[in-house]
Amino acid sequence: MKIFVETGSYDFGNVGDVAMLQVTVSRLQSLWPDAVIEILTNAPEKLAELCPKTFPLSPNGRQLWFSPLISPSDKYSKNLKKLSRKKHIILLEIEDKLCYYFPFLADFLLKIKLRKNQKAIREIQAFVEAISTSDLVVASGGGYITDLWGEWSHEVLNTLAFAAKLGKSTAILGHGLGPIENPRFYRKAKFVLPSLNLISIREKKASLPLLDSIGVLSNRIITTGDDAIELAYKARNPKLGNGIGINLRVANYSSLSQESLVIVRSTLHDIAKKKDSALVPIPILRYHIDPDAESDITTIQQIIAGFDNVFDQGNNLDTPLKVIEQVGHCRIVITGSYHAGVFALAQGIPVVSLAKSQYYIDKFQGLADQFGVGCDVILLGDQEFSKKLASSIHQLWESAEILRPQLLEAARQQIELGQTAYKRLYEIVQQNKNTNSR
Repeated sequence: MKIFVETGSYDFGNVGDVAMLQVTVSRLQSLWPDAVIEILTNAPEKLAELCPKTFPLSPNGRQLWFSPLISPSDKYSKNLKKLSRKKHIILLEIEDKLCYYFPFLADFLLKIKLRKNQKAIREIQAFVEAISTSDLVVASGGGYITDLWGEWSHEVLNTLAFAAKLGKSTAILGHGLGPIENPRFYRKAKFVLPSLNLISIREKKASLPLLDSIGVLSNRIITTGDDAIELAYKARNPKLGNGIGINLRVANYSSLSQESLVIVRSTLHDIAKKKDSALVPIPILRYHIDPDAESDITTIQQIIAGFDNVFDQGNNLDTPLKVIEQVGHCRIVITGSYHAGVFALAQGIPVVSLAKSQYYIDKFQGLADQFGVGCDVILLGDQEFSKKLASSIHQLWESAEILRPQLLEAARQQIELGQTAYKRLYEIVQQNKNTNSR
């Protein structure tokens, strides 16, 4: 048994993505104990630490394979941008079709283009062999099937389409899908997603209508909640803490303004002082290849600056379990990033989530819907933002003990649904293997 895994973080700089990957690997290994699992990554040493008994595969070969006409580094170069938008899209779509319908021609063109770069040719061959020899190709949990990630999201869908065309079992696991507004990416999603064997989604408010609109059959979809819930639930603190957890995300996809940051800082300092509570850093994003995204630690340090009662600086929280343990010291968590909320709610800790971009509004409203109670969503652009933030924190702080058993039960149910989805995946794979062996 051989499994190929796409993941949301090739450098493992986001502990939320790492947590989902760890649960994916654990569940796959429990179903197929002897499976060879290959994972796309730029950090093979870290993969060995975070997911033992798996094998690294560089994403470079995949990038090159789906770029027979335009090299990956040139796709957004100044020369390409001189083309009209329409010509740009046409050129990219020709490349997509070439790779899907005429792979031998794409391979021929690549070998000519890269004839002086044997390393690149070997990386392409490694990727093609990984897909060709796999029994199962999956995309582990995340929120990366969306317009926001550009060509990377296209590569993910191209990989799944390539595998499906070769007759491999294919699945997307524990995903929040969308928003998808870009016409080219919508067409790609509409072509690829209905062909997959299974799609498990972590929320149904945004993802389910999207899948329905592009024609994915309902019997191929299961709503499970986030895969990382299992990790946090198992490591939960047996009782509520007394801290106020903090996370905010400064990135182009969060739309967090400096003005909002100042309001959050002032409100948290005031409430924490009144409740004699420590501010507890909950960093999720440690570093990112996106130059417009700050480390959560950098943003959190701006919030805790000038406050005396701080649990720590959060600098050493470099694994999911360390962050989950940190969350366990809290009575409530205020967050602008998704997995700080997941790690809290899964331990029975209420959450105030802050959102402005549609990407995060969808994420947090979906999370709130999955847990039912204990997760307030406050829009950063609200004219009464400061007042609503203070009121929400106070109400959830006071009701934390009452909400805890309800949140834990919701977490338990979602874990069970997630495990059911993986069992269903096992049945699909075994059925496909039996069919192909005839």
